[in-house]
Amino acid sequence: MNALVEKRAELAAKQQALHAIFDEAGDELDLSKCTALKGFPDSASKAAEVGRLNTELTAIGKDVESLQAVEDAAANTKKIGEGLNTPVGQMQHPTAGGGEGQKGSTKSIGELFVESVAYKDFKRGSGVGPLAELDIEAKTVMSTGTTVGFTPETFRTGRLVEAALAPIQVIDLIPPGATDQAAIVYMEETTATNAATEIAESVEGTLAVYPESALGFTERTSTVRKIATFLPVTDEQLEDVSFIQSFINQRLGFFLRQRLDLQLLQGNGAAPNLRGILNVVNVQTQAKGADPTPDAIFKAMTLVRVTGRANPSGVILHPNDWQSIRLLRTADGVYIWGSPSDTAPERIWGLPVAQADVITENTGLVGDFRAHSQLIMRRGIEVQISNSHASYFIQGVQAIRADLRCAFVCYRPTAFCMVTGI
Repeated sequence: MNALVEKRAELAAKQQALHAIFDEAGDELDLSKCTALKGFPDSASKAAEVGRLNTELTAIGKDVESLQAVEDAAANTKKIGEGLNTPVGQMQHPTAGGGEGQKGSTKSIGELFVESVAYKDFKRGSGVGPLAELDIEAKTVMSTGTTVGFTPETFRTGRLVEAALAPIQVIDLIPPGATDQAAIVYMEETTATNAATEIAESVEGTLAVYPESALGFTERTSTVRKIATFLPVTDEQLEDVSFIQSFINQRLGFFLRQRLDLQLLQGNGAAPNLRGILNVVNVQTQAKGADPTPDAIFKAMTLVRVTGRANPSGVILHPNDWQSIRLLRTADGVYIWGSPSDTAPERIWGLPVAQADVITENTGLVGDFRAHSQLIMRRGIEVQISNSHASYFIQGVQAIRADLRCAFVCYRPTAFCMVTGI
């Protein structure tokens, strides 16, 4: 048994022990009912013990993630070595957790833009810049900025007050991949009948017959989709290199990634939308019912393990729902997730929690994002500039447009479970 398997088993055992405590405490979180906490004299000490167990879960969960990252790196290194012998132009089908083919960049979108042929040709006075393809990894973190152009700074402080927009919340849970095709085509094992059993030795007159197992496969396809936007900017502002660089950095990339973030969960799959996890057929469901929310999440994790045969790697919750969990108290008012003066980990049952307001309030999502989902980039952000839009030519305005192309695949729907009624 390797270290990762051992740590996963330890994590599952700790999760089960803490779940037993919550189960006995009931919806009122009355820790006096917990037989596992008999050695603790009062609610404060019992709550402290629950906090200690949760801290252990957090530490073990991080160990599992670290070991998984090492295992993924080893697998990716092996695949890269095998890829050296692959004929040029042959499609390399991405695998869950992969992404070795994706190129990275140490430069920002704005830096690449002002160094591009499109921007340089515009500066030479052509009026229309040719295509500038910026090789940007979609998971690169970008800050938000302003949506309104303004004249060069004179008597201003230089401080820019950003609009209140949702940050990127889901993308970082999902491993990346890359493709040079218009669609991701893969095979799914849809029939797996295991008829293996014990048989006796064949003897004269009695012949043992091997039972027949069965395997069946179905071809699946996820089409590459485009997400796009454009921003108008005056000739004067475009001539200010430092301004346009920050302009591109702050908003164009962010707008595209923000929309992609939403699509990964909520996309309905009807072209040109991606199909987000919440709209994938056969994703499991666990109703909260009368259970405390942590219990409902644990039961969803169990469904992922038992029915999905997967290892949960994360939980997505609306910030208001996470607030309710963070503020859970025992029957006599002791905080379960730690004192308000403590920096409580954003984890539950040892799994990282992504607070995302792109998920509907009162609905959570538990899943094995690492192994059974993948965001596959056809190409990164591409930028073009032109004054040919509408009457922009005579108005002294340029249109800077940006788009990206990607596909999203949920390889095993049963590796995910929605928690409803939170």
